[in-house]
Amino acid sequence: MPLILSIALTHVAGRLRQSVVSVLGVTLGVGFSIAMAALMEGSQHDFIATLVDAIPHVEVTDDQRDPPPPPAATRFDAVNVIGARPDDDTRGLRNPVRLRAMLASWLPGRMAASLNGQAVLRYGGKDVAISLTGVDPAAHLKISTIAEDMRAGSFLDLAANLNGLIIGDGVADKLGASLGDTVAVSASSGAVRRLKVIGLYHTGVTQADDATGYTVLKTAQVLFSRPNAINRLSIRLDDVNAARAIAARVERMTGYRATSWQEANEGLMEVLVVRNIIMYTVVGAILLVAGFGIFTIVSTIVHEKSRDIAILKSLGFEQSDIRRIFLTEGLLIGLVGSVLGSGLGYALSLTLGSLTFEVKTEIELTSLPLYYSPVHYLIACAFALFSAGVAGYLPARRAARLNPVDIIRGAA
Repeated sequence: MPLILSIALTHVAGRLRQSVVSVLGVTLGVGFSIAMAALMEGSQHDFIATLVDAIPHVEVTDDQRDPPPPPAATRFDAVNVIGARPDDDTRGLRNPVRLRAMLASWLPGRMAASLNGQAVLRYGGKDVAISLTGVDPAAHLKISTIAEDMRAGSFLDLAANLNGLIIGDGVADKLGASLGDTVAVSASSGAVRRLKVIGLYHTGVTQADDATGYTVLKTAQVLFSRPNAINRLSIRLDDVNAARAIAARVERMTGYRATSWQEANEGLMEVLVVRNIIMYTVVGAILLVAGFGIFTIVSTIVHEKSRDIAILKSLGFEQSDIRRIFLTEGLLIGLVGSVLGSGLGYALSLTLGSLTFEVKTEIELTSLPLYYSPVHYLIACAFALFSAGVAGYLPARRAARLNPVDIIRGAA
């Protein structure tokens, strides 16, 4: 064993009770930091997974991010055109067959076309405004998890029922309608059609459950008086984190607005970033407190071992050697505390993950969402060792500067 390490171990063992308390402080700091990080990031991943599953990863719509000016504005210097629209309403994604073929040649994921518009459902004297989407049921299930959210009926039943309608349970509650009831659907075009409720779903997202509905694409095209038209391409990617880059590429290729799920929920993502900053600040504060314990024990050892320092220097030990001895003592306490804290953090995470409880909502949540990552352990241990190093270095530098002559005279 190296002499410096042997001396450091002797000093730490000489004040065993204080050393154990310091190690315990680091252990608790690292352990609770890891458990807190696993819980916070687990809840974040669970929230994002719920959010991402409920919406497309990329959505291509029939508008443009920077629409061109009206033709009259390009011809005349002073013109103000309000509400101009050509006689032939060409809204929608033009040439959808070619567009889908072009994207399918390189897109790392799946897509489904749909026609979306505003409609009003009427049943039993009650009116509820919803966003009605016409889809190809089989294609839509490839980009959506709505099949898992069905509470009654099957989403694929739409394929065999042109007059079928699937709505969220929130819409059904507002209408007072249930499975098998027939409701009157009035579209924004003025068309009215009676559709039968053949399915109810619950996603846990209020906007989706209380204000959306699905029908067959052909039925939606008739209701909105837009035959053979679509106004939305919903894309589900193999890698959700690539949504921004894919959306930018689709927008460059097609000229239509492509919105990634991150852009659609930009406010929420900013909140999560602030939340992570707060979490790691609290974690750092916990480990910083543990560092003060190390500083105290090493400072005490320096004060008590001043005569030993004088003897070591008289034997030929350099200032750097003395500095390394006491720095090693701080790092030893930090290292032992980090190892024990990692085990404590894992045990706490397993304990929290095993807790079960009942929530009186329709969303089944029986346990805390935890995310196990080696990064949590690395960050906690690295910060603990850094705190231990700083806490050990300050007394070590003071010990290295002590003059052995002054120490011996003072002792005499």
